[in-house]
Amino acid sequence: MAHESFEDPETAELMNELFVNIKVDREERPDIDAIYMHSLALLGQPGGWPLTMFLTSDGEPFWGGTYFPKEPAYGRPSFRDILREVHRVFQSEPAKIANNRDAIKQALQQMSESQTAGLLSFDMLDQAVRGLVRQMDSINGGLKGAPKFPQAAIYEMLWRGYLRSQDETQLKILTTTLDHICQGGIFDHLGGGLSRYSTDEIWLAPHFEKMLYDNAQFIELLSMVWPATHSTLYAWRVMETAAFVQREMVTPEGAFAASLDADSEGEEGRYYVWSETEIDEILGMDAKFFKQHYDVTPAGNWEGNTILNRLNTIGLASDADERLLALLRAKLLRARDNRIPPARDDKVLSDWNGMMIAALASAAAVFDRPSWFEMAARAFDFITRSMTTPDGRLAHCWCAGKISGSEVLDDYAQMSRAALALYELTGHTPYLDWAIRWVGHVNERFWDSENGGYFYTPSDAKDLITRTRQGHDNATPNGNAVMANVLARIGYLTGDGQARLRSIALVEAFAGEARKNFLAMASLLNSFEFQERCVQIIILGSRADKHTQRLLQAVYSQSVPDRMVLVLESTAGLPKTHPARNKTQRDGRSTAYICRGATCSLPLTDPGMLADAIDFRKASA
Repeated sequence: MAHESFEDPETAELMNELFVNIKVDREERPDIDAIYMHSLALLGQPGGWPLTMFLTSDGEPFWGGTYFPKEPAYGRPSFRDILREVHRVFQSEPAKIANNRDAIKQALQQMSESQTAGLLSFDMLDQAVRGLVRQMDSINGGLKGAPKFPQAAIYEMLWRGYLRSQDETQLKILTTTLDHICQGGIFDHLGGGLSRYSTDEIWLAPHFEKMLYDNAQFIELLSMVWPATHSTLYAWRVMETAAFVQREMVTPEGAFAASLDADSEGEEGRYYVWSETEIDEILGMDAKFFKQHYDVTPAGNWEGNTILNRLNTIGLASDADERLLALLRAKLLRARDNRIPPARDDKVLSDWNGMMIAALASAAAVFDRPSWFEMAARAFDFITRSMTTPDGRLAHCWCAGKISGSEVLDDYAQMSRAALALYELTGHTPYLDWAIRWVGHVNERFWDSENGGYFYTPSDAKDLITRTRQGHDNATPNGNAVMANVLARIGYLTGDGQARLRSIALVEAFAGEARKNFLAMASLLNSFEFQERCVQIIILGSRADKHTQRLLQAVYSQSVPDRMVLVLESTAGLPKTHPARNKTQRDGRSTAYICRGATCSLPLTDPGMLADAIDFRKASA
C-alpha cells in the first residue's frame, strides 16, 4: 500500500489536500496501535496491517480499514475513492461522524472495563486442550487451514496438556506440528531462523519477514519439548536459530534488532529462493543428491523458483547423509551471502529483547551452551544501561542512540521475566533486584484497581484517548499473562505473599474470558498452571562444584515447564515459609530437594535418581 498509494503523486496530493496525515510505526508505538486496532474490531472488520484509521482532530476514530488498493480490486473500492467519500461524509454529515465516534469511544471504554472475572481449573485446561486438538490439522500440524502461524503459546498449552494426561494423540499432533515447521519452507534451512508465517497450509511458502519475537518463542518451545523427545531435529533447529540470531540480529551495542525485511531488491523472498540452475552450478556433482532432499525441481515449488524444504520426507537421513547435506548447505549459504540481503530493522524493543533473553537463558541451560547465556546477558545489560531512565522507567524503543516510544506493560513484563530467567541460571542477585524494581513500577502505575489486571499503558500516559486493558495474546504473549507468571515466581522466590495474591487476582480478572476463548488466552492458561503447580528444585551446594553441575544437568534433562531452580550454599536465606528452609546437605555433598506446594522430597544426591524423580512419566507411573 505504501508503494501503490503513499508514493503515488496523485494519491499523495489528494491525501494532503483533504487530510492531515500521520504515519505511526506500530512497533515503536504499540500503545497507539492497540487503541486503533481495537477500534477496527469494533467496526466489525478483521484486524491486520496496514491499518488505516480516520480520526477527528482530537484523535478519536470514526471509521477505518486495513489495505485499500490503488484501483478498485478484490471487491474493495480504491483508496482514492475512500478518501473522497470519507471527506464528503465528514463535511456534509457531521451527525453520522459524531455517532460513530461516540459509539466507538464508549465501546473502547467498556472493553477495558468489562472483562469477566472467574475461576480456572485443571479440568477446564484439559477440556481446552481436547478442544484444541479437534481444531488442529492432523496431517500438516498447526491449526486447520491457511495461513498458518507458529503459535508458540498454543503449542505450549498442548505440550502441557500432554504432560498432564500422557495422551499420545496430543503428543502426536504437537510433534507433527513442530516437525513440519522445522522441515518446512517457513524455516531458513541455510541461515537458520523462522519466518513470520506460512501462506499455505503445509508450511511451505512463508511470508519471508523474520521477527525477533517469533524466533525467541521458537527457541524456547523447542527447548521445552526436546528433553522429553530427544529429537535431533529440534536440537539442530535450536542451534541453527541461535546461530542466526547471533550472526544477523545482534546490534553493535549487544542488544537484539527487531526484524529482517521480507523483500530484497524490490521482491519478496528474492534473497532466499533458488533456481535449479543455480543449485547445479554451485554444487556440481553433489547437486542431484541435494535436490532430492530439498525439493529442488526444474519448475520450482513457488512462483517458478524453489523454497528449500524437506517436507517430502519429514524424518532425517542417515548420519553420513546429514553430514554431507550440512556441507552443501554451508556452500550455498556462502553463495547466498553474495546477494543483496533484506534490510534489517535496527530498532531495539524492550519487550522483544526480553523474550529473546529469556529464551536464550532457557536454551543455554538445556543444551549447556554458555555462549547463549553470554549473548542474553549482554542484551540485558544494554537495556538496563541505555533504555532505563534516571527515575527507573523502562523505555520501549532504542534506535541510533536515542530512546523513544511510550511505556507499555509488555516491556516491564518481558524484561522482568528475562531478569528472573537470568537469576535462576546464575544466582546473581542484581537480576532479581531488577525484576522486583520493575514489578513495583507496574503495580504502582499500571494496575486497574477497579477491575483487576493491568492496563497496557501507565496512569500518566499522554496523548492517548483511552487506556486499553486485555488478556488475549497477539503474535506475542499478552502482558497480563506474563505478569501473572512473573508475580508467581517472585512470590515463590522471596516469600512475598502479596505478589502471589496479585498473581491469583490477575488470573481471576480474565478467567471468565479465558473459559470462553481459550485459544486467544493460551498464555494466561499456561501462567495459571505455573502459578498452581510450580516445582521448586533447590540444590544445596556451590555452583562451581562438579557434583552441583551434574545435579543441574539432571534437572535440565527433563521437560518441566513449571520448574524453578535455585542453587544455594545455605537455605537460611529462603523465606520463613519456604518448605526447604533449614534443609541441609546429605553426607556433605551437593544435595537436591524437589518441593511442590508446602512439601519437599527426601534429599537427593544421585543425579540419576534426581532425574527420575522429576521425569513426569516415572513420577506418575
